[in-house]
Amino acid sequence: MGAGIAQVVALAGLEARLHDVSSEALGRGVERIRSQIEEGVKRGKVAQDQADRARGLLTERDDMAAAVAGADLVIEAVPEVLELKRATFEALDRLCPSPAIMATNTSSLPIGTIASALADPSRAVGLHFFNPPHIMKLVEVVRGERTSDEVLAATRAFVALIGKTSIVVKDSPGFATSRLGLALGLEAMRMVEAGVASAADIDLAMELGYGHPMGPLKVSDLVGLDVRLSIAEILHRELRQEQFRPPEILRRLVAEGRLGKKAGQGFHRWDDKKPS
Repeated sequence: MGAGIAQVVALAGLEARLHDVSSEALGRGVERIRSQIEEGVKRGKVAQDQADRARGLLTERDDMAAAVAGADLVIEAVPEVLELKRATFEALDRLCPSPAIMATNTSSLPIGTIASALADPSRAVGLHFFNPPHIMKLVEVVRGERTSDEVLAATRAFVALIGKTSIVVKDSPGFATSRLGLALGLEAMRMVEAGVASAADIDLAMELGYGHPMGPLKVSDLVGLDVRLSIAEILHRELRQEQFRPPEILRRLVAEGRLGKKAGQGFHRWDDKKPS
């Protein structure tokens, strides 16, 4: 997600610096961005001069301090683990003072709790991009209890500047998109588990019958079944609603390492980036 977000930012004509705790992961991320930009040029989606400019605006930094020095906006995209995100914000607070905006790309964790790691929580905001960021048009802007009006306005302006559409939601479990999307995905999983229909036919029903560009089980595979399980556990615990209880088929697939597209198999088998 971090690489995808950086790609979108650079293509919009803004400087984008990437940092990762692993230099190997950082290198892979930069290479993925360059490959996707080149693919965009080949498909006629990205102009050559835009691609050349984006490559010049994109840099990698092994040192976090160098990555955030002078930044107007910092977006963390570390794994969906609350304490890891709080620790990242705590480190960023020392390196990147106000008025820089601190944004978290969480899809379900409480913004207020993450922001509590900052000396000034009013500069924190949720900035939930969707996968893959260079294709998906929506960005969910999550306003924490202490997020300032100025930070909210600046964040929405940034989203518009990079060519995306924003919605503003309150800091609540699952926000709007994860809560709705997960409810549909978990019910689809229960239908597979009960033998109502195959994963392929359930997805096809939603694509052709309801106009969804991608069925709920394909979406789950794309997001990562381990990520979906983690979010389901969080929402079930916080909301105490049975529709968010993770079905056994999801727990089993995750335990078997069938995590979706990134593992090559989940509810679908993924060959050459396409489900079958």
